[in-house]
Amino acid sequence: MSGNFGRRAVFGLGLGALAVLAGCGSAWMTSYEPVGTSARDWRLDGVDVTVPETLSISEDNTVYVPKADIVWQGEPFGDRRAQVSRLLRDGITRGASGLNGKQRVRFRVTLQTFHALNEKSRRAAPRGTGVYDIRYTIEVVDARSGAVIVPAQAIAADFPGLTGTAAAQLEARGITQRDEVLGHLAATTAGWLGLGPDNRTNFARIGG
Repeated sequence: MSGNFGRRAVFGLGLGALAVLAGCGSAWMTSYEPVGTSARDWRLDGVDVTVPETLSISEDNTVYVPKADIVWQGEPFGDRRAQVSRLLRDGITRGASGLNGKQRVRFRVTLQTFHALNEKSRRAAPRGTGVYDIRYTIEVVDARSGAVIVPAQAIAADFPGLTGTAAAQLEARGITQRDEVLGHLAATTAGWLGLGPDNRTNFARIGG
């Protein structure tokens, strides 16, 4: 049954159907092309994030997997584009904090997908389901001249989400969804830059 369900084909399924399908989830990944040794010469001047107005947003909590480009309910209701923009900027900046070279660079980031768990999934989805589906492009430019150093490349920063009791236990320890996302974005960025362990991975799971 693995090939018949796309990344969001479980949209609208009930709890019982999700439980049945939990063992045959779709393929997800954290993926990037490491920048190599050139990053040793860089010092981060800033991260510019673009969240295109064309990306759709959903606040739906009647289904487990809303059909939209941006699903983010890990902060109080507000400007979701601004919230996910800050998340990307803060997570990527944290991951690049070890850059201490002489060449000042800026990262230009364009969001493609930011699909986190809605409250329905976070609270009630079956154990072993739930995915943070985060995709963006990142370009490295010289901070002074604007010259492109690394052309825009695709980054996939997917990771499993916790639901139900596991999510509640994490929150009881003071770890929010925002903390989870920031940590994964930072680890992905550090791996991409060669500042930390290689964070690339593949997994199968219902969600996203």
